[in-house]
Amino acid sequence: MTAGNIDSLPPAMTRRELRERERAASAQPVTAAAVAGFAMPSNFTAAPPAPTTPAASATRSFVMPTDAAPATDAAPASAPETTPTAASRAPRSTVRHSLASRLLSGAALVASGALVVGMSLPANALGTYSPETAAAEQDELIAASLFTAEGQDLHVHEDHESITVARDDFEVKSWAQVLRDKYGNRNYSYSAGGTGAVRWPFPYTVPISSGYGLRAAACGACSTDHRGIDFVPGNGAPIFAVADGVVVEREDHWSFGHTVVLEHRINGQTVRTRYAHMQYGSSPLSVGQSVPVGEFVGLVGSTGVVTAPHLHFEVVVNGAHVDPFVWLQQNAG
Repeated sequence: MTAGNIDSLPPAMTRRELRERERAASAQPVTAAAVAGFAMPSNFTAAPPAPTTPAASATRSFVMPTDAAPATDAAPASAPETTPTAASRAPRSTVRHSLASRLLSGAALVASGALVVGMSLPANALGTYSPETAAAEQDELIAASLFTAEGQDLHVHEDHESITVARDDFEVKSWAQVLRDKYGNRNYSYSAGGTGAVRWPFPYTVPISSGYGLRAAACGACSTDHRGIDFVPGNGAPIFAVADGVVVEREDHWSFGHTVVLEHRINGQTVRTRYAHMQYGSSPLSVGQSVPVGEFVGLVGSTGVVTAPHLHFEVVVNGAHVDPFVWLQQNAG
């Protein structure tokens, strides 16, 4: 190639045009037809073949003749640029992914903080509270709800300023007081007789302090389900058998104290009567002894679990406890 031919090349070529021409030269083999318009100098020699590597095959190089002067008005030669590959794009994608993750984490943190603040603040924290407004709203609610509940009547007047509340009278009672009110006021008036096959344990009328059934316990070890009645004639008063019978028990019991049990046959039924809390050693009876009606049984005392001297009297008919007061009223002459 002569100097004149070099000068005949376009005076200005951009880098883009150079890269396009290099790509075209690397993509197609150089033939005589491709360079038909150029006159090659006699001393032009081709560069030796480059190693067969991807980088080397991307470009082709020519050895310019030594006597050819470089074109001063042409664009300076630049190093060939390679097309970015997946390996070169990897760092950029990694950076973008890291940036997106940080933005997402920050948004989640902000949303969580807003949720906590919203749930912890009272409803009127972001607004203004006015006592007048609250009172007006309360008056509207009261005026809109006229109701009558069990034990309470609410009347709202038209002016919404005068409210009358009427409640039922009530009082608080302990369980002992409830039992005392229910069972402690029973009428135990009776008239004792001194004749007949069945008699009262005392030949005269004696006060009864506690009746049969549920009651308020008189002491910590006392029963609430009372299986007998308590006669209170006074300490040392004599006790008598209510009917003909046989002694089946005579013992000093931890609860009943000095006690005697008689078994009777009355109206075709087996009846047992218990005489408890007597004075120790006051009963002359023994087990298996026959006892006629009105026979001396023992003396009123305060043995066992008691709060005062009295006779605890029980009646068991065919193995079941019955109310002694009712049974005596029905059978005693």
